[in-house]
Amino acid sequence: MNSPSSLTIWLDAARPKTLPLAIASIVCGSAVAKWHGSFSASIAALALLTALLLQILSNLANDYGDAVKGTDNDDRLGPQRAMQSGLVTAATMRKAMIINIILTAISGLTLILIACKNPHDIVGFLVLGLLAIAASIAYTVGNKPYGYRGLGDLSVLIFFGWLGVAGTYYLQAGQIDSLIMLPATACGLLAVGVLNINNLRDIDNDKACGKQTLVVRMGPRWGRKYHLILLSTSVIFFSLFALLEVKSLFGWLFILSLPLLINHGRQVYRSTDGAALRPMMATMVKCALITNLLFAAGMMLA
Repeated sequence: MNSPSSLTIWLDAARPKTLPLAIASIVCGSAVAKWHGSFSASIAALALLTALLLQILSNLANDYGDAVKGTDNDDRLGPQRAMQSGLVTAATMRKAMIINIILTAISGLTLILIACKNPHDIVGFLVLGLLAIAASIAYTVGNKPYGYRGLGDLSVLIFFGWLGVAGTYYLQAGQIDSLIMLPATACGLLAVGVLNINNLRDIDNDKACGKQTLVVRMGPRWGRKYHLILLSTSVIFFSLFALLEVKSLFGWLFILSLPLLINHGRQVYRSTDGAALRPMMATMVKCALITNLLFAAGMMLA
């Protein structure tokens, strides 16, 4: 069997299947900005590039951290990762992370300098950018990674929801609308749903390795119920925004994804073990992306 090429190895390490989550948050924030007449293609593009680089950095750091701690082992049900398979050494992964941090910083600084008009915004987004980089790394790397303490869900909500959507909107509009937090929360909850499927799938191995994810803490039964809460609450938040802010039938376009969400939630709730959840990761990513894109399309049409 032929060995995979370097490009293939690094593409797999970047985990392109998770990148739609970063795309969705920027698209949602930009769509609301467009609806308010404040859309900027250059700012949206730079925000998207920065978000993608942050997501890739998080994936590389996760690959590194879980491999070093032994969480990525033969008992793990997810796909083999770069360091776990021996295709990438720890030193090489650290170099890749450093390169990614440099690229993220360049993209983020360019975004801030183009989008921000006053010193307070510049300083504020510089701090947020540094926190985002630190959070991407500290999820599984270090002596006390927060992903091993059940805080990953909150981090995903913050960065893929509140900061990703509301931050993108602010960078284009130059102000914040409190109601933007409704779709921002909805988008974030769907991203948390992706993490929850990952954690439900690997719950037994994570527990054995001391990775105290939220699902490990609450147990598989409540973890499945929690998944239904994430899906239903995201729909509620999108609905509240459509009802309070949009007041147009186009604002309800996201409802078209409801059958997909219901079917996925039913399958997750009826699952009996981690192996049964393997194919549901891709389904959850699809659910999140379609729901967010339908919401964004509705905002563009409203």
